[in-house]
Amino acid sequence: MFPKPKPVLVPNTLAYESEPMVKPTGFREYDARWLFGKEINLMGIQALGMGLGALIAEMGQKQEIVTGHDFRGYSSSIKYALISGLMAAGCKVHDIGLCMTPMAYFAQFELDVPCVAMVTASHNDNGWTGVKMGANRPLTFGPDEMTRLREIVLNADFKNKVGGSYQFHENFPARYIADLTKRPKLKRKLKVVVACGNGTAGAFAPQVMEAIGCEVIPLDTELDHTFPKYNPNPEDMEMLHAIRDAVLEHKADVGLGFDGDGDRCGVVDNTGEEIFADKVGVMLARDISAIHKDAQFVVDVKSTGLFVTDPVLQKQGAKATYWKTGHSYMKRRTHEVGALAGFEKSGHFFFNPPFGRGYDDGLISAIAVCDMLDRAPGKSMSDLKNALPKTWSSPTMSPHCADETKYGIVDAVVKHFEAAQAKGEKVAGQAIRDLVTVNGVRVTVEDGSWGLVRASSNKPELVVVVESPVSEQRMRDMFEAMDSVLRTHPEVGEYNQKI
Repeated sequence: MFPKPKPVLVPNTLAYESEPMVKPTGFREYDARWLFGKEINLMGIQALGMGLGALIAEMGQKQEIVTGHDFRGYSSSIKYALISGLMAAGCKVHDIGLCMTPMAYFAQFELDVPCVAMVTASHNDNGWTGVKMGANRPLTFGPDEMTRLREIVLNADFKNKVGGSYQFHENFPARYIADLTKRPKLKRKLKVVVACGNGTAGAFAPQVMEAIGCEVIPLDTELDHTFPKYNPNPEDMEMLHAIRDAVLEHKADVGLGFDGDGDRCGVVDNTGEEIFADKVGVMLARDISAIHKDAQFVVDVKSTGLFVTDPVLQKQGAKATYWKTGHSYMKRRTHEVGALAGFEKSGHFFFNPPFGRGYDDGLISAIAVCDMLDRAPGKSMSDLKNALPKTWSSPTMSPHCADETKYGIVDAVVKHFEAAQAKGEKVAGQAIRDLVTVNGVRVTVEDGSWGLVRASSNKPELVVVVESPVSEQRMRDMFEAMDSVLRTHPEVGEYNQKI
């Protein structure tokens, strides 16, 4: 018998070294995240592996799985604890070693393996760990699978059996890089800043971009799991400003910033101005829908309203639908409706054939940006950006809010705006035109300005985004309107950044 995990154990005690610890809140909506040592220990990771193996069998899937790990000082030890649990559950484990998350997704196809468990905390601060999981390529787990996994692990409802095995695939990243670069080189010589924030992508992104024909200016590509400069998060203004400085210094055509595990890409134009990922998505949708008639796209609720109102997309017959934020939700929806691509404001982009295999890959996104520039001779990245209708958008702002309370607060905020709409009350001085409650609440007023409040799926935070097609002041008005409702809840803390 393997003991039931405890929610809290004290490090450097007999119990900590003899029993599994798994904090229940680590099971998020579509992946798992814990503070290693404080919220989960190695025996807890082992329990997670046994639970995942049991769930895969319960789902009727072949118990064969790809594993890999990101470049954090403790990620390899976590992966091997996970592997021991998977093997105890009877799984055949294919280990591809140090890798970016999209390499693990690629390995499912390359090795013909149905399941994946990638050890990564993405761009979370050092100290965090986590696992991105799936059992039906190219999809990853959603709330149903994560809820069931949580039940199995916390109840120690394991179905361990003999037959588990282990295989290491030597130098697997070379196969991934070859797959991305077996294509014609760019016709246009692009000078590109490749920024990795000392995360895992630094080992791979520069050579991929060079192989497709770019002149690469590397920025913070040395692997360092302490993240000495800034967090490798292409939504973080500190990272974007570092890319801006490098773009201006080297007179680059574009700056590309990759997150900690390489499944997202941020963009800075040739003038040093950051382009939020949803606007990059509109630009790519314009480019793709010019080639593919009646193109269909899926976008998340944090994204700009231009996906629906842009006259170029309308003229080219492109259609976009809004869906829940989160890489698992977006991946699944893009797959279900057969869209050419899904775009998420955080920078998770999902390209279906002929561009990709349906999973999020920051390097495929970067290549798509370069191809877009290649198909626009004489035009700069800023030219393409400035061709979009003007809107004023905030970054993704994240006030602290404990995991135990954040969903209840969001429910209260949704009810507040539903009541305001029913009573005809004004928000930021205008009547509510539309409420979207598929994921938190997105409030749009008469002039098209909108604000969103939702719960973060992977950190103890809320998420706030605002945009206006009218003016910067109207954007700020929407922020004040959303924030004033949040301030009625004392559990909501300070923002990581503001407009």
